[in-house]
This record gives sequence, C-alpha cells and structure tokens, in this order.
Amino acid sequence: MTDQTEIVVHPVSPQGGRKVTVHALGVDADLGRAFGPEDVSEFLRRAGLEDVDLSEEGPIRWEGGGPGVWGERHTA
Repeated sequence: MTDQTEIVVHPVSPQGGRKVTVHALGVDADLGRAFGPEDVSEFLRRAGLEDVDLSEEGPIRWEGGGPGVWGERHTA
C-alpha cells in the first residue's frame, strides 16, 4: 500500500499565521507557522517537497481559506 503525502495549511490562528503540517511515509510533522505563501514554500523546500503548486487546485489542503488568506498581515 502506497502512503500518500498530505500537506495541510490550517486556518489563521488567534496568534497570527497558519500552521503547516505534512503527513508522509506514515509520519506527521508540524513544519511551522507561515505568515504568507513564501513561508509555506520554504517549509516545503526544507522538507524535501520542492515545486509544490500552492494554488487551491494544487495538492495542498487549505483549511479556513485559500492561499490569499493570512489574517491582517497578508490578504489577497
């Protein structure tokens, strides 16, 4: 059985930013708190997941809003 990689960007937290998590090869990892798409890209690069499509049509599950939703600091 092949394990699929699942990337989740969680809703904006009251403290600001969005938690980014990944599930791959049976392991769950918290990659950090992103404050914009550039942070998500960097977290994924560090995890060995480069060139991931950050759009809503891509492989990321965006909870609480798409890639343009970042609270007061970043907006689409």
